[in-house]
Amino acid sequence: MAEHEHGSMNYEPQQKTFDGFMTFVTRSAVVILAILVLLAIFAG
Repeated sequence: MAEHEHGSMNYEPQQKTFDGFMTFVTRSAVVILAILVLLAIFAG
């Protein structure tokens, strides 16, 4: 079995995926809140 050295893993792809996911979630939350506010103003 190969020896693993702690801290030697390349985590750049995982970091990019996480950053993209967080951007998507943040933008989605802003859009959903904007829709809810517009609905409260014009449909209420």
